[in-house]
Amino acid sequence: MKYKIIMDSSSNIFDLEQVSFSSVPLKIITDQKEFTDDPNLDLNEMLTYLSAYKGRSGTACPNIHEWLEAFGDAEYVFAVTITGTLSGCHNAAVQAKDSYEKAHPGRRVCCLDSLSTGPEMVLIAEKLRELILSDPELSFEQIETEIRAYMKQTHLIFTLESLNNMAQNGRVSPLVAKACGLLGIRIVGQASSEGTLQPLHKSRGIAKALKMMLEEMKKNGYRGGKLRIVHCQNEAAAREFLKLVKTEFPDCDASIGNTTALCSFYAEKGGLMAGYESSL
Repeated sequence: MKYKIIMDSSSNIFDLEQVSFSSVPLKIITDQKEFTDDPNLDLNEMLTYLSAYKGRSGTACPNIHEWLEAFGDAEYVFAVTITGTLSGCHNAAVQAKDSYEKAHPGRRVCCLDSLSTGPEMVLIAEKLRELILSDPELSFEQIETEIRAYMKQTHLIFTLESLNNMAQNGRVSPLVAKACGLLGIRIVGQASSEGTLQPLHKSRGIAKALKMMLEEMKKNGYRGGKLRIVHCQNEAAAREFLKLVKTEFPDCDASIGNTTALCSFYAEKGGLMAGYESSL
């Protein structure tokens, strides 16, 4: 059976070893310029431009044609998208699925709304790879059942230094964003079970914010499972957070990576995101 895993670019990964994989790019759009979230993007250029830009900015999801192109000639596709509360990615993927299955009887597409973004999507991709490679006799339906069950054990926690772009896109109040910037307050939040970005705490300083993140993870059932950390130009904080986690869970499977365009747009410079497994 010919399997393929496809994710929109909010996952921050453009390849996945050992399996057929594609990333479908989102775009960052201003009145004057457009940035495509793919391996050719100069992230520093985008962040520098946006920090000086005073006009409107937003994001655009891949269209149906782009999803269909990514499906290629795969017999079985698993398409994982950013939460539907932030983007129309999932709707576009579902429409592409309907068109693909109609045009190719016998082929199957499973569209999974991650109800999250970034490193939590990476956990889902890695689990799909594991299921695809583990047993050649495992059916498409069995893999779908397994991955949907696994997604109940994955979570996203984050801390943000700036809320400017969130405010521009109506995700938070402009007054709250301005106050946080003036007072040097960081937000600690999570992806809720409904797929919304849910603020949990306010913190002065990164050290306290990182401790809050770990405490929230433990409250939510983290016991040393997989941990995938990404940062927007804040490697020092990512390494400090990993050190905190490893102090309590020295054998955890953890890694650090960088945000690409979409997650960098929302997390902004200094932002940190972590996808993790719970044991609940």
